[in-house]
Amino acid sequence: MAFDLDMIKKVYASLGSRVEAARNTVGKPLTLTEKILYTHLTEGAATHAYSRGVDYVDFAPDRVAMQDATAQMALLQFMQAGRPQVAVPSTVHCDHLIQAKIGADKDLSTAKDQNKEVYDFLASVSDKYGIGFWKPGAGIIHQVVLENYAFPGGMMIGTDSHTPNAGGLGMVAIGVGGADACDVMAGLPWELKFPKLIGVKLTGKMSGWTSAKDIILRVAGILTVKGGTGAIVEYFGEGAQSLSATGKGTICNMGAEIGATTSIFGYDTKSEAYLRGTERGDIADLANAVKEHLTGDPEVYANPELYFDQVIEINLSELEPHVNGPFTPDLAWPISKFAQAVKENNWPTKLEVGLIGSCTNSSYEDITRAASIASQAISKNIKTSAEFTITPGSELVRYTVERDGYLKTFESMGGVVLANACGPCIGQWARHTDDPSRKNSIITSFNRNFAKRQDGNPNTHAFVASPEIVTAFAIAGDLTFNPLTDYLTNNDGEQVKFDEPMGIELPVKGFAVEDAGYQAPAEDGSTVEVKVDPKSTRLQLLDPFAAWEGTDILGLKLLIKAKGKCTTDHISMAGPWLKFRGHLDNISNNMLIGAINYFNDKADTVKNELTGEYGPVPATQRDYKAHGIGSIVVGDENYGEGSSREHAAMEPRHLGVRAILVKSFARIHETNLKKQGMLGLTFANPADYDKILEDDTFDIIGLQDFTPGKPLHIVIHHKGGLTDTIEVNHTYNAQQIEWFKAGGALNIIRRQQHA
Repeated sequence: MAFDLDMIKKVYASLGSRVEAARNTVGKPLTLTEKILYTHLTEGAATHAYSRGVDYVDFAPDRVAMQDATAQMALLQFMQAGRPQVAVPSTVHCDHLIQAKIGADKDLSTAKDQNKEVYDFLASVSDKYGIGFWKPGAGIIHQVVLENYAFPGGMMIGTDSHTPNAGGLGMVAIGVGGADACDVMAGLPWELKFPKLIGVKLTGKMSGWTSAKDIILRVAGILTVKGGTGAIVEYFGEGAQSLSATGKGTICNMGAEIGATTSIFGYDTKSEAYLRGTERGDIADLANAVKEHLTGDPEVYANPELYFDQVIEINLSELEPHVNGPFTPDLAWPISKFAQAVKENNWPTKLEVGLIGSCTNSSYEDITRAASIASQAISKNIKTSAEFTITPGSELVRYTVERDGYLKTFESMGGVVLANACGPCIGQWARHTDDPSRKNSIITSFNRNFAKRQDGNPNTHAFVASPEIVTAFAIAGDLTFNPLTDYLTNNDGEQVKFDEPMGIELPVKGFAVEDAGYQAPAEDGSTVEVKVDPKSTRLQLLDPFAAWEGTDILGLKLLIKAKGKCTTDHISMAGPWLKFRGHLDNISNNMLIGAINYFNDKADTVKNELTGEYGPVPATQRDYKAHGIGSIVVGDENYGEGSSREHAAMEPRHLGVRAILVKSFARIHETNLKKQGMLGLTFANPADYDKILEDDTFDIIGLQDFTPGKPLHIVIHHKGGLTDTIEVNHTYNAQQIEWFKAGGALNIIRRQQHA
C-alpha cells in the first residue's frame, strides 16, 4: 500500500485536462518535463506560456522531503511560520549524522547516543506538525523516497541536492534549501525560474561491464559541473527504456553534479515493475491509466532538436565504463584510457580504499552486480588488496541482500558493511589511516569527489565509478588495472581474469524487511511539545534577521576574495560540523574556512582591516560585526556549487556579511542567499574581479531603486584614495526584492500568517 494515495489520485485526476490546457497554451507538443511543470502551476490550468530561463513561475509541489542535517534548520524556520501542520505530505530522514567507523551495528548505536538530542527534536517536531519520520538506520533519504514516495508525473522538493534521484521514477524532484521547504510546508507557492531543457537521447543497449552509472559519468564529461545549470535534463529513447528504475535513479541523482535543476525519465515498463516490486501496485495501476501523459509527446522524441534547448546523443552499445576524477566529478575517463591518465598525471597508483553504496548506487541491482565480482575473488582465490566498504541504501535493501546472501559474500572477500546512511559519501567517515595528509587514492560509487569531501584530506585523490568497477579495483588495489582486459595473480600464482558482472534488477523472492524504520506522526499534534534546551550546543531557536535599513549600503570591508572553485563544502564544511546543523551561531564558526584567499593562497587566513593582522575568516567577521561593520565576499565562477545546504547562506547573513559578489552562481545557492535576505550579485564584466584589492572598502549603490533587471553599482574605494565604480547584475524579481527588504522570506511568511 502506497503512502499518500489520495494525493496521488488527485494529481492524476487533473493530469489529462491540465496537459491538454498546457499543450493548447504553448501551441506545440510537450516534453515530459513541460507536462509536469505546467500541471503543477499554483494558478491551476495553464493560461499562458512561460519563457525558459527567463520567467519566474510559482509551482505547487506535491510533497517535501528533508534529511536530518538540513531538516533541523528547515523545521526551526517552519516553527516560526505559525502553522499548526504542514500543508503538503512531508518527511524527515535520519541519514547524515551517522559516522562510519567500525561497522553498521556499532556505528548506528554510537550515532543514536551522540545525536539523541537532535533525533528527539526531529521526532517531536515531526510528531507535532504531521511529518513522517524515518529513524536513524532506516536508510538514505533518496533511496527511501524512491522506494516509498516517488511517483510518475509528480513534483517534489527536498532539502538535499540529490533529491533528483526520484526522477528515476518519472518525478520532477528538485533539491532546495530549507527556506524553500519551509515555504511549501507553510502552504505557499514555490518559485523557480522556468528551466531550460536538455534532451539526452539514449540509443542501443548496455552490456558487459557498462552500467547506468557510466551514462551519467559520460554526460558529466560532456556538460561539465555547470553545463546543466538552469536546465532540466530529460532522458529518452530506446536506450532509456532498457534501464532499470534504480539505474535511472542513479543517473538522475548524479545529475546534480552537472548543475542541473533536476533530471527525469518517462514512465515505462521498468518503472511499473519497480512500483509493483516495492508493493505499490496501486500506483502502477493509476499510472497505467494516464501513461500517455507520463512521457513526452511522440513528436518531441521524433525531432528533439525542435523541442529541447540542447540535445546529446549517447549510443549505449558503444559506451565504455568510465572512471571520473580526481577532485571533480566531470573529469571523465573511459576505462580504456584511465590507466594512461593515472600514469601521465602521476596520481597515486596504489588504491587504498574502495567504497560502494551511497544514495547514488545502493540498489538491489547495484549490490548484486558488485557481489558477482566479489564472489569471483573468492572462487578464483584472489586476495583483496584494498580496504572495501559497503553502504546499503535502505533497511529494505540491506535486509533483502542479507537474506539473499550477498552481504556474506562481501564479508568473505574482506568487505565491511556500514550503516544504512550517507557515511563516507558526505565526510562522515573516521578513516583508518596512519597519515591523514598523505597523498593517496580511493575510488567510490558515490556522486561527489571534491577535495577533502570524503575524509578531510586535500591529498586524497578520489575517483568515481560504478559499484562493480569499484569492487574490481578494490580487489586489484591498483588504479592502472583494467578489469575488462587485465589479469591478476591469485594466491596460487595463477593468472586469472574477471568475468563480466551479472546483476538482478529486482529480488526474485521479493523485497523483505522486519522494521523499515518509519514512525507515523501523531493524529493530533497540538499537545506535542517541542523542547529545545537554551544551553544546547546543537540546537538553537532562531531569531528573525533584521530588515534592510532602507538606504544604500556603505563602508563594507572585504572579508575574503575567494580564488577558484568555492563549493558549499568550502563555505560551510560538513564532516565534523554536521553536529551543529541545528545551531546557527555554532556552525557559523566554519564559515568559509575552506575557501582559498586570493591574496595569499591560504585557507581560513584573511586580513582583518581593523587590526591589520591575519586570522580565521569567522573570527575576522565576528570582529567586524562587533564593531557594526558590514562586509562583502567576492568569488569566482559557479560559486556555491555542490550540496544544497542553506547554512552556506545563513552563516554569512548571521555574521553580518551583506553581499556576495561573484562571476556566477550555482542555482540553489543563489536562491538560498535570496531567501535569507542577502544580496547575491554578479560582475557585469567578469574582468572586474581583478580590480578587487585586499584593503578595499565597498559601497553598494542604487538599492533605493532596486528593481528587476536593473543593474546596481558598487564603488570600490582603494587604499590611497583611488576609486573604481563597477556595474553589477542581479536576478531578483519583485517578490525576491521584497524578501531582501523584509530581511528574509521567512519574515514575510510570518507576517502573512499573523495578518
